[in-house]
Amino acid sequence: MRPLLWCTVALALSACAAQPSDDSAGSVPLDSVPTADDTIPATTVPDTASPTTTAPPAATAPPATTMPPVDPRFAPLVGRWAHYDVVAYEDGTLKTLIISYGFNDFTAVDGELIDQGSFCFSEQRTDQPIETSLSDEATQAIQPPPAPVTVEEIDDTLRITRPATPTPVGIELDDPANEPLPTDPNDPRIVDDDGDGNPGITVDIRVSDELTGELYIARREIFAYQAYLTDPDILQGTVTDDSEQLVIGASDPVFDMATEWVQYADLDKSPIILKRVDEDWDCDRLAAERDALFPPTPEVDW
Repeated sequence: MRPLLWCTVALALSACAAQPSDDSAGSVPLDSVPTADDTIPATTVPDTASPTTTAPPAATAPPATTMPPVDPRFAPLVGRWAHYDVVAYEDGTLKTLIISYGFNDFTAVDGELIDQGSFCFSEQRTDQPIETSLSDEATQAIQPPPAPVTVEEIDDTLRITRPATPTPVGIELDDPANEPLPTDPNDPRIVDDDGDGNPGITVDIRVSDELTGELYIARREIFAYQAYLTDPDILQGTVTDDSEQLVIGASDPVFDMATEWVQYADLDKSPIILKRVDEDWDCDRLAAERDALFPPTPEVDW
């Protein structure tokens, strides 16, 4: 992302029992001894048979749940990957590189491979003697939603494609995918996402020892990538970025200006590298081992 430019069936059992008969034989009085012409009634024998019990219905098993098959191509990708990407921007006067670090966690869910990205810290380079930087808190405020990635086999090599998932930072949007970024710096939806007391997120600017300041911005990050599994533990590819930015204000009027940043056309200047790491890696571990994982920080060279 671009820091600067920014889921009970109940079974009932019933049983019924037939009640036993309560009849018994009576005594015959002397004056009622039958004559030859009388027919002696048959003695009624009490019903001592066991009561009839209705067998309970057989329990019905719940319907089996059919799970989508897991694509065998997902297996080499599932897990945590350390993230490095560069996005090259330019406007009429300034060329800038935004280098971002974080993690991508891939999981197989309901027949899809889901990518959950997160960010830790960032670096920035320009082609002029101007230093810009973003705090770790501002970088970590970029929280993209989970997204299904497309997995294809291209010339015996796995390729993954992550679609853009527009993500607001420094502003609250009800529908980030379709709701445009406002143009009003006083929009009530602007929030202090990096927690420094200023609106939006803050970019620190240093032109010289005498000239330093802060720029306050809100962004809608629109970030996608395509990468190939070039090694069992390495994914490499390129980033495309169409992010939008609103300048909210600045600590000094000299920095309070809007610019039209556009990604540089040559995507070779906007690479992405993912390297497999253990599940317990965090931002501190990534910062400590950055140099062992990724290339040196690039400079603007076009």
